[in-house]
Amino acid sequence: MSQLWQETPLVHSHALSQNLGASVYLKLENLHPSYSFKYRGLSYFVQKAKEKYGPSLHAVIASGGNAGLAAACAARALNVKCTVYIPVGVSAATLNALRAEQATVIITGAFYSEALEAAQKAVEGDVHAIMVPAYDDPIIWEGHGSMIAEISHQLPGKPDAIFCSVGGGGLLGGLIVGCKQVGWDDVPLIALETKGSDCFYHSMSMNHGRFNSSCKHLPQGVDLIYNSQHDVFLAHFNGFSSKASGSLGASEPSAAVVKMALERSGGTVCVSVPDELSMQACVNFADDHKLLVELACSTTLAPAYKSLLFNKLVPGNEDKQRVVVFIICGGFKIAATDLIAFRKYMDESTSKIWSVNCDDGQIVEVGM
Repeated sequence: MSQLWQETPLVHSHALSQNLGASVYLKLENLHPSYSFKYRGLSYFVQKAKEKYGPSLHAVIASGGNAGLAAACAARALNVKCTVYIPVGVSAATLNALRAEQATVIITGAFYSEALEAAQKAVEGDVHAIMVPAYDDPIIWEGHGSMIAEISHQLPGKPDAIFCSVGGGGLLGGLIVGCKQVGWDDVPLIALETKGSDCFYHSMSMNHGRFNSSCKHLPQGVDLIYNSQHDVFLAHFNGFSSKASGSLGASEPSAAVVKMALERSGGTVCVSVPDELSMQACVNFADDHKLLVELACSTTLAPAYKSLLFNKLVPGNEDKQRVVVFIICGGFKIAATDLIAFRKYMDESTSKIWSVNCDDGQIVEVGM
């Protein structure tokens, strides 16, 4: 079976390397047909489903936007039917993008979890329908993990760390699987998300060996859940306050990915940043590299523009220059007008110091 996705570039960033005193590489996952890494795993899942069930396949997915677009792009390429269930409040641009890929769009529910429930009920009543998971499935992780195989051939050697965004855990699950396949299980993975949608950060914090494992303190409006299948505690968000929640706002992360993240030898470092740092990184990245990425992606880049934070996450070594990879995961929910709004928001902000929650429970204060 030949894959639908194409290899994406790994480019060296002179600007970020100069800023951090490290060798910085960018994996440009924003260059897929659906503008995000999700095309890898979702296209792989739909392709395997068509091989198994035939051309009458009906791919059904619940999504906040990017996973739905990836599934719709894959379905169009494979000439199969696709229906996307999406929560209330999505933008006209999102609806237009999905419909341009010939997907049927059904708007229902206030949150992803409610859209998912509606999609699952629809699948039960359609003999040709199959539920396409947005992030919680080994086939999805296998597809996403293909980027690590590419990086291992594109990079001169093993990196000192790989940075990525995390929401439900699909991308992170793919990186964990991919790293294991190429012998990089000892490479630290640094997963970033925004405060107000940081279900993965809080979930990891409550499990064995983590700073919050004893008291299991959670923010107001977040519930504690125990997953017996994987023997992990999860944080379940009943609402979101982050501007990046449209893509990062999973109600709870994949229990299987949390388990894998806790057990991998190289470690998984979780970081939660305020929206302002994601906005600032989004604007700076557009200025430096002439690329537009949505807030869910620019969250990954927050340490790239804050050397104090970067140095805490990847401590320096006088004998060796640090080599790091930032996964530019992409996302189509961004426009030039958003950059103008982000600049205005930052200019008018009264806060000049922001707090970043780190994996060990420590708070790092970073300035403008």
